[in-house]
Amino acid sequence: MTDSTGRKRGRLSRGVAETSTPAQQAEDAQSEVTESIPFGVRLAAGWSWRILLIGGVLAVVVFLIIQLRLIVIPMLVAVLIGALLVPFSGFLQKRRWPKWLSVTTAMLSALIAVGGLLTLGISQIVRGSDELAEQSLVAWDRFRDWLLDGPFHITEAQLNDWADQIIQSVQQDTGVLLSGALSVTTTFGHFLAGMLLALFATLFILIDGRGIWNWIVGIFPRRGRAAIDGAGQAGWATLQNFVKVQILVATIDAIGIGLGAFFLGVPLAVPIAILVFLGSFIPIVGAVATGALAVFVALVYNGPVIALIMLGIVLLVQQVEGHVLQPLIMGTAVKVHPLGVVLAVATGSLVAGIPGALFAVPVAAVVNVMILSVASGAWKNDAGPPPPVRSPLWRTVPQRPGYKRGE
Repeated sequence: MTDSTGRKRGRLSRGVAETSTPAQQAEDAQSEVTESIPFGVRLAAGWSWRILLIGGVLAVVVFLIIQLRLIVIPMLVAVLIGALLVPFSGFLQKRRWPKWLSVTTAMLSALIAVGGLLTLGISQIVRGSDELAEQSLVAWDRFRDWLLDGPFHITEAQLNDWADQIIQSVQQDTGVLLSGALSVTTTFGHFLAGMLLALFATLFILIDGRGIWNWIVGIFPRRGRAAIDGAGQAGWATLQNFVKVQILVATIDAIGIGLGAFFLGVPLAVPIAILVFLGSFIPIVGAVATGALAVFVALVYNGPVIALIMLGIVLLVQQVEGHVLQPLIMGTAVKVHPLGVVLAVATGSLVAGIPGALFAVPVAAVVNVMILSVASGAWKNDAGPPPPVRSPLWRTVPQRPGYKRGE
């Protein structure tokens, strides 16, 4: 009975195989091959090619950003400044100020504040540069005497040999130094061009930021516009919070370290406070660098005891920032884990140096919030896609007869 049943099934399968088309036979063979592969291997392969695809896209994006850094960096600076000035301009407009006057006041306020800080810091440094050089020579003589008379038993001949080696290396690298000096003009020209681009971009963000954003959203398909607009608004709100909170944290750091240097009698307390304020915009790295500068100035002018006290003040201010200000203030404004901040700053500095370290945290915070906004589906409760662009900035673009933006 069993043999006859098996023979019948074999004849039926051969009959089905004979009646099936070659395409169906190939599909059946492919399915058999797929089923023979373990599920774990298939799952790993599926994840692998998707991760490779995402990594390739990210690599292309990073490559384009690096190649266009002379344009990307000024635009990012303009976005950061705009995130600070747009609420100020809106506040003035709510008080019945004309729009042109609100925009002008916001731009002039930012230029006066930044220019005033830089002018004050540079003037103080120029005044104390000669004295700093003299004190540095005195400190070097003391350190040299300590090396000769200290526990290391370094001889005068060894110091002279080291000095000769330094002089020879400088002479050998004269061509490199000259080429670097010749490239200063190009670098300075790039800096001026980038500064002008950042100013113009900031001005247009203040004048017609919403219209520019609506135009960007209009590029995407109609189905995705609501999600893009919701994510953009969430990211913009996060960026505004980041800029305001970062200015507050930088001000507290500058006041703490500057007052410590002032009460200890350390010269150049005002430039040190200004550098601490500017350096605080680069998380972790900026605070360490500016704090080391304050300790160095205290060591050169006031000796090792005052330098140790200055080091204690710097560490105390940084601990207050890291354990009080950052969790309480920054943590509520920007939802980024401290480990994420460290990794973002390290990656940004590795890829793009100081600009990468400066923009790493705000970019990571904005991207994080935008992804969470899209994933949460909160944009589905909105009224709909943003309204069509009505900005005069885009009216110069010719349109086909019967064509309307958004179609």
